[in-house]
Amino acid sequence: MRLITLALAALLLLIQYPLWLGKGGWLRVADFEAQVGAAHKKNAELLARNAKLDSEVRDLKDGTGAVEERARYELSMIKQNEIFIQIVGKGQAAPAVPLASPPPAPADQ
Repeated sequence: MRLITLALAALLLLIQYPLWLGKGGWLRVADFEAQVGAAHKKNAELLARNAKLDSEVRDLKDGTGAVEERARYELSMIKQNEIFIQIVGKGQAAPAVPLASPPPAPADQ
């Protein structure tokens, strides 16, 4: 009787091995679920980035506001008859390229 019990216990352990550690086992399934969750998170981030880029492209195609904003912040351009004031803090170097000088004052006639 003891031999049959040990044989059944060994068979039970042999049956459990593929369930836990085999090709389609619970541990591998849990690992794949974690990978799928990470992929879904990455896809959501990329979708948000693509939506932002799409709206920016549409704005650049349809309106001039985005072009003006980019020119102001990225290229430091100003409109005619505007005054540009730049405050340089301690530890910051002055801009390497001097900005355009203001237009000359109109002559009084």
